[in-house]
Amino acid sequence: MKSLQESGGIVASKILMTLSAGIVLVLGVMHLVYTFSGSSLLPRDSAVQTAMSQAPLSITKETTVLRAWVGFNGSHALALIAFALIFGFLAIFHTRFLFGSAYLLAVGFAILVGFVVLARLYWFNVPFAGTSIALACYVASVIAARF
Repeated sequence: MKSLQESGGIVASKILMTLSAGIVLVLGVMHLVYTFSGSSLLPRDSAVQTAMSQAPLSITKETTVLRAWVGFNGSHALALIAFALIFGFLAIFHTRFLFGSAYLLAVGFAILVGFVVLARLYWFNVPFAGTSIALACYVASVIAARF
């Protein structure tokens, strides 16, 4: 196997990893915007929204289901953004370090697979398609780095 420094696929791997991170970044930013503006992530039934705003969680009376819902969505969006910024930065500025680290590549792969599974089981078509494409770009970038 050629070393990463000699690899003709380094440009392709960098582009594909950056594309993967860019897709995740767009999804994360959109999710953050939808979380804190508009009603896209709220129940269509106003009675359900009212019930959520009045129902405390079993674990604590310090918050409601609705406040926790908004917080979970916000932290989810921040996790997407953090993944994208970290892996995008490493792909662009520390390419050899990223593609030379089996640990980082495995962590990134596991996170993206987790997002794809969650999107398939619990979300809807747009995040499923987006995370699937991001995962495909990620895997292709790792393969390109090896050639």
